[in-house]
Amino acid sequence: MNREPRSRTPETPPPAPAPASGVVHWVGTGLSTGRSGLGLLCDRARQVVLWDRTADRADRRLAALGLTGRAGARGLEPGALAAAVGPGDVVVSMLPAAEHPALLDLAAGRGAHFACTSYTSPELDRGAAAGTGRGLVVLTEAGLDPGIDHLLAHALVDRARQAVGDRAATAVFTSYCGGLPAVPNDFRYRFSWAPYGVLAALGTPAHYAEDGAWRTARHPWLATRTLTLAGEDFEVYPNRDSEPFAAQYGFPDHWRLGGFVRGTLRNAGWRAAWSEVFDTVRAGDEGRTRALAKQLAERYPTTEADRDRVVLHVALEVTDPDGTPRWRGSRLLDLTGTAAESAMARCVSLPLALGVVRVLDGALRPGLNRAAETPAEAAAWLEALAGHGLAAVAEESAAPGNPGISSAPRAATADPLRPASRTGRGAPPEGEVPHGA
Repeated sequence: MNREPRSRTPETPPPAPAPASGVVHWVGTGLSTGRSGLGLLCDRARQVVLWDRTADRADRRLAALGLTGRAGARGLEPGALAAAVGPGDVVVSMLPAAEHPALLDLAAGRGAHFACTSYTSPELDRGAAAGTGRGLVVLTEAGLDPGIDHLLAHALVDRARQAVGDRAATAVFTSYCGGLPAVPNDFRYRFSWAPYGVLAALGTPAHYAEDGAWRTARHPWLATRTLTLAGEDFEVYPNRDSEPFAAQYGFPDHWRLGGFVRGTLRNAGWRAAWSEVFDTVRAGDEGRTRALAKQLAERYPTTEADRDRVVLHVALEVTDPDGTPRWRGSRLLDLTGTAAESAMARCVSLPLALGVVRVLDGALRPGLNRAAETPAEAAAWLEALAGHGLAAVAEESAAPGNPGISSAPRAATADPLRPASRTGRGAPPEGEVPHGA
C-alpha cells in the first residue's frame, strides 16, 4: 500500500525558538483541565493565568483543583487576553478545536508560543509555518488521543526496528482509546461534554487498513470488533483517517502494512446499546441528531459520584513476508479516576503541561510540533510521564532465535504485565469498502 512520503529535511536549519518569558496563559476550564497538568505548570512556570468567561468562574475552578493562590484568574472580556499576552508567553487553548486558529493568531500577533491537544488542522499548520521565521513554537496533538497514543506508537516502532532490522516485513498496527464509565451502565457511556459532537462523529467515514488493503467504513460502528485485554472484553471501531499516521510514526518503507487502525474503544455491549443512535445518525437529519443528543445527555450525565476510566491500547506485530512471526509489542494504559481528579483530566492535561514545559525550556523547534515526532523525543516524554505516575504497561515478545530485543523494560508500575490482546476478526462488515471503490 502506498504511504505518504517522509518529510524532507529543510534546506536551511530553522531559527532558534524565541526565548520563553515563563508566563503561561491557560485558556479554558473544561473537564480536561486537570490538577496534575495545571499544578505542574504552577511549579515550573514563572506565572500561570487561568482564563474563563469571568474571573469568578476561573477562581472557582482553581479552588476545585486545589490550586487557589498558585495561579491567577482572569475573565475573557473583549480585548483582555490580547492585552495580557506578551512576547515569549505561551498561550494554551483548552477551548473547542474551532477556536484554536483565532487563539493562535492572537498569540502570534503578540510574539507568543501556542499549545493545544487537538489534531493539527490546515489552519494551525499554516499559522505555525508563518511563525517559524520568528522563532514561535506551535505544539499540537499533545493530550491523550492524540498525544500519548503517538508516544507509544513511536516507542513500539523503534523497538520493532531494533528487533527486526532492515529485512522486508509485514506489520499490523492498532491503536484504540476510550473514555469510559468505570462502572458500565445500560448505555455503556456517560456524557461529560459535547453530546452532539459525540454523535456527529459517528457520521464521519473511517479509513483504515486491514488484510493488506485500505478500506473505508461509511458508518464506523459497522466495523466494530471485539478486543480482549487482561480477560476483559471491549468493543473497538476505526475512526477518522488512519493512513497519514504510518508516515508520522516512522514506519519503514520496506514494511508492508498488513493492517493499520487508529480507533475508539468502548465497553462491551456498546454497539447494541447505541442502536437508536445509529439509526438517527444514519438518517442524516441534524435536527433529530441534536434532539437525541440532548435527551441522552439528560439521561446519562456524568455526576460527581461517577468515576471515569481511560483505556488506551497500542499494539504492533511484525512478521516475515511469509507470515512467520518476528516480533510483537503492546502498551496498555488503564486508569480510573478519583474524587480528586478524573482519569481523562489527568491523561489530557499532564502530557500537555509537559509539552508546555518543553516550550518553556526551549527544547522544541520553531514551527509545528506534535507530541513527539522521533523515537528519542517520544522516549523523553514517556519518561517524564512515568515520573509523574502515568505509565503504560509494556509487553513484548520475539520469535525464537531472533537476535533482536526480546523483552521491554517494565513500566513504572506495580501491576504485572498484561497478557496479549486478541482482536476478533471476520468478513468485512456491512458498509465497509476497499479504498477507492
